[in-house]
Amino acid sequence: MASHKTTIINEKGETIEASAPIIVSASRSTDIPAFYCDWFFDRLRKGYSVWTNPFNGVPSYISYQDTRFIVFWSKNPRPLLGHLDELDSRSIGCYVQFTLNDYENEGLEKGVPPLAQRIDTFKQLVARLGRGRVIWRFDPMILTDKISIDDLLKKVKNIGDQLNGFTEKLVFSFADIEGYNKVKANLDRNKINYREWDFDSMNEFAKRLSDLNRVRGWNFQLATCGERIDIFQYGIDHNRCVDDDLMIRFGYMDQELMNFLNVDVKSVSPTLFGDPEIPESAVRISDTFYGIKRKDNKDKGQRQFCGCIVSKDIGQYNTCPHLCEYCYANTSKEAAVANWKRHKQNPSGEKIIGI
Repeated sequence: MASHKTTIINEKGETIEASAPIIVSASRSTDIPAFYCDWFFDRLRKGYSVWTNPFNGVPSYISYQDTRFIVFWSKNPRPLLGHLDELDSRSIGCYVQFTLNDYENEGLEKGVPPLAQRIDTFKQLVARLGRGRVIWRFDPMILTDKISIDDLLKKVKNIGDQLNGFTEKLVFSFADIEGYNKVKANLDRNKINYREWDFDSMNEFAKRLSDLNRVRGWNFQLATCGERIDIFQYGIDHNRCVDDDLMIRFGYMDQELMNFLNVDVKSVSPTLFGDPEIPESAVRISDTFYGIKRKDNKDKGQRQFCGCIVSKDIGQYNTCPHLCEYCYANTSKEAAVANWKRHKQNPSGEKIIGI
């Protein structure tokens, strides 16, 4: 289970039932670090927020009393830099899924800061958090009448050369337009002449990306996000974006988190008979410490090819004012802007949209 139930007292003085997640995702649904960072940390201090189910509109309360780890997702996490000390003071671990694309010339991401500034932010986060705790995402890889596979690889090369030594991993996905009506509608509305990926083009890209990773000496871990296609032959894995391996590496001293993840942290020392046998699934923490999982933590409620473990996402769709042309999280730019304005009218409200 992602969380258990508890009771809280809300701002009206009412006793309310709330879920109390150990792991929070902030957020797949909107860019909390870029636009709602102050709101999130204010709610963290107040102990709870309200999340509305996008399918039935029913609100529910989320308590942060037991939160031990947060996965942040962002295209511009610079505001997060001013809040990381607070997480440390609360002994809450984190890492950042940093979507760092380059669609400047094509105008697909007009609301994000310039590429050079985003790369600088990436490096500042690494300096503050450490290299393994900032993951580079180029997501999605999109083909249009103006963007070819060659173009995408040039973009990846440019960013990869600048991030060499600053990250361990590159996560990517292939834009699946026809499979998502919301994305298709947004691209059609914005007159973006997209092209679908097929098996051959995905394999070509994967092979060439793997070759680029080797030739440039990056040696990044390459992984796809939620992709059906298997391209293991190129050294590319299926990713876990909400990743218990990373949480073990960076939170192994938090016994409550390790209990939730069903992990035993073991100290292993060489013996007279050589190195002891370590389970293949063990997560290396250091030369002498390993985390050994007692069970699979995969979230069974996610897509079939999603490897994420259980967590609670606290974001809301239709709230991201980056206004990317291909956006899957906004039904329309107008809806996102309207909700952003509502938030600014009440920036510390229980809900992300302020009402």
